[in-house]
Amino acid sequence: MRELKLISKSAIPRALDLAERYRLLNEPEQAASICHDVLAAEPGNTVAIRTLFLATTEQFHHKHGTTFEDADKLVDQLSGEYEQLYHHGIACERWARARLQSGGHVSMVGDWLHRAMDLYERAGEIRPSGNDDAMLRWNACVRLLDRMPGYDREKEHASEFGD
Repeated sequence: MRELKLISKSAIPRALDLAERYRLLNEPEQAASICHDVLAAEPGNTVAIRTLFLATTEQFHHKHGTTFEDADKLVDQLSGEYEQLYHHGIACERWARARLQSGGHVSMVGDWLHRAMDLYERAGEIRPSGNDDAMLRWNACVRLLDRMPGYDREKEHASEFGD
């Protein structure tokens, strides 16, 4: 393998802007590559870690994409309990959505969505003032569960209340 070229520290802000643009253009592999370059130049850069995490989870549905474990390793590098809970919830939710898209069993998808919802709920309890992102994602999970063909909401309700 050829040796990678290191970017300069002065190029980091522009590189992070490019990584975000590539994410928005649905090119998460390119965004992730840029984040790895930023982290090689400046280990611990929180914006690069967060962007790399998001780009990693955006590749879950690709045939040769990333794994849940790839994203899970990055969550621990995020600072603060809220950030870790919220982003761990994103990983679970995106993993569930990718499994649903690839024909995964609805009960397994439901389990991943409930795991995400639990993390969002815990994040919501300690969220910064004015930040309702965790609630927005929790609501999106509920709406997905309501639309999932073959998902048994009655069974879910019974298990939540011990019926």
